[in-house]
Amino acid sequence: MKLFDRKHRSFGAVFGVGLLMLLLVACGNSGTTTTTSAPTNGKGCTKVGILLPETASSARWDSKDKPLLTQKIKAVLPAGATVDYNNAGGDSNVQQSQAQADLTKGDCILVIAAHDGAAAATIVASANAKSVPVIAYDRLIQSKDLAYYVSFDNVKVGQLQGQYIVDHYKNFVSPGKNHLVMIDGAQTDNNALLFSQGAHSALDPLISSGALKKVYEQFTPDWNNDTARTEMDGALTANQNNVQIAYVANDGMANSVIASLKAKKLNGKVLVTGQDATVAGIQNILTGDQAMTVYKAIDKETQATADLVKAIYNGSGASSLTNGTVKTADGTSIKSVLETPVAVDKTNIQSTVIADGFVTKADICQGLPAGTGGIC
Repeated sequence: MKLFDRKHRSFGAVFGVGLLMLLLVACGNSGTTTTTSAPTNGKGCTKVGILLPETASSARWDSKDKPLLTQKIKAVLPAGATVDYNNAGGDSNVQQSQAQADLTKGDCILVIAAHDGAAAATIVASANAKSVPVIAYDRLIQSKDLAYYVSFDNVKVGQLQGQYIVDHYKNFVSPGKNHLVMIDGAQTDNNALLFSQGAHSALDPLISSGALKKVYEQFTPDWNNDTARTEMDGALTANQNNVQIAYVANDGMANSVIASLKAKKLNGKVLVTGQDATVAGIQNILTGDQAMTVYKAIDKETQATADLVKAIYNGSGASSLTNGTVKTADGTSIKSVLETPVAVDKTNIQSTVIADGFVTKADICQGLPAGTGGIC
């Protein structure tokens, strides 16, 4: 009888301990959070991480996107909210490390302009495992787990560039001199593929008809401006300087292409496109070395991103904020905000980028002779 009592008491003690452990686990999984836990799916989140891709490809990232994103996101969150900013400096591994650091310190919404849209899918997976929503900013990330995508209609960007060539190429070509060079962006950036797609939709009929002869096309790793110079040097050499049209995907690379043309005294004689409406790009348009650029109102893009952050913070839907979807490579539709790009040349600089305060007359006229482009 005593032996039974001892066994009974031992069993009771073990059962009691087990029951207590089960209760503790149940409490731990009840969905309640302490004040130090990260909010689930971003609701109530006051720690946002911004991760931008590089600085060398375009002046926009640090001069426009960084300050506007930081300012606007803080404005929609309660006082005391923090925004962590990192720039990958053109290195996908660095961006991965920066994202992991943000997640480790409790950032509960991430805004990412990916250096490499495919590689950044790993960041989204890590964030998703922690119930941290990711907004793909400007560049699409190839992940089905994205919360939202904010950018411009990037096929339209390329169409604007290509259509400008269609509308103006006759001023630059002559019999036997109708050569087209195409210097595209980085193939790891989904936007560059869309720009190219849009440009080709406008240009391919001219190429097929023989009105233009495409003699060179190359995607440019990392949107590297120095590489773009090398590419243009090579295209000129291969064609004995017989180039009349240079489709160039953005202003930074266009500036390098213009340097290549200047070395051959061809600047102003070749139609050069661009994108981003940078100060240097606008200056090149005013001096006649570049024909056009594409203005993307970053103020609108950053505001749309901040509005989505606010909706996530509130735990409310964002159907009234999005205006379309974009598909990732696997066919997943991502709810998106797509702003409208605008073609800019010497005829509308004043009514677009200057009127909007995107660039100032003082900035674009600095170092230029009075009267340049009819603006300075």
